[in-house]
Amino acid sequence: MELTVKLETFEGPLDLLLHLLEKNKVSIYDIPIVEITAQYLSYIREMERQDLDIMSEFMVMAATLLDIKAKMLLPKKTSGENNEEETDPRAELVQQLLEYKLYKCISYELKDRQLDADRVMYKIPTIPEEVSAYVPPVDTGQLLEGVTLNRLNAIFEAVMKRQADKIDPVRSKFGKIEREEISLEERIAALEQYAAEHRNFSFRGLLKRQKGRMQIIVTFLAVLELMKAGKIEISQEHAFADISITSRIAA
Repeated sequence: MELTVKLETFEGPLDLLLHLLEKNKVSIYDIPIVEITAQYLSYIREMERQDLDIMSEFMVMAATLLDIKAKMLLPKKTSGENNEEETDPRAELVQQLLEYKLYKCISYELKDRQLDADRVMYKIPTIPEEVSAYVPPVDTGQLLEGVTLNRLNAIFEAVMKRQADKIDPVRSKFGKIEREEISLEERIAALEQYAAEHRNFSFRGLLKRQKGRMQIIVTFLAVLELMKAGKIEISQEHAFADISITSRIAA
């Protein structure tokens, strides 16, 4: 049974060659020409077996690789035979690969910009009818005259600076104030114990001993709950006088 291998589609010989370099994780500047040539020819043979149209550029690249391979297998000249510095036969191919990779990256960037542009909606500058009824005719083209990205950026920074100036430098250093959680049940129990120890006490004095507004409110609710349960009684001699609390709880 014949095994069918599906090959990737390449745009040209340089694309295939760049794919092989990335697959083998080798540097463009130091191409292992023997291994890459063998893999390149293997791809060409596989394309032929699948009856794909082989473009002439692929065959030209194969010949180029074989030529470079032959030159690199030849013994290097000694320094006494020729004073000229021997050039690397791969240099021209390396330059082509670098240029191709650059153009390929640019094409990806342009494609991304095209996709982003599809999500941008453009509207011709106009003035709403509700506004135009109160203002004289205005040339919308003159509204944006002299407006540049630098100008818009300067306006944005100025607005952000005004927002920053509104922040109080002293208060901005204060820590976060956490609201104290006070349980009504716990406050009722504490007030009940206090009433058992103090038979008569002042309502105003009781509130003055509290540490904050929330404690005052919860203490007031606790007094109402104990009154409802019949555990304390309140009395007042005359209007606006201090309220006296009498405990009915056994000590």
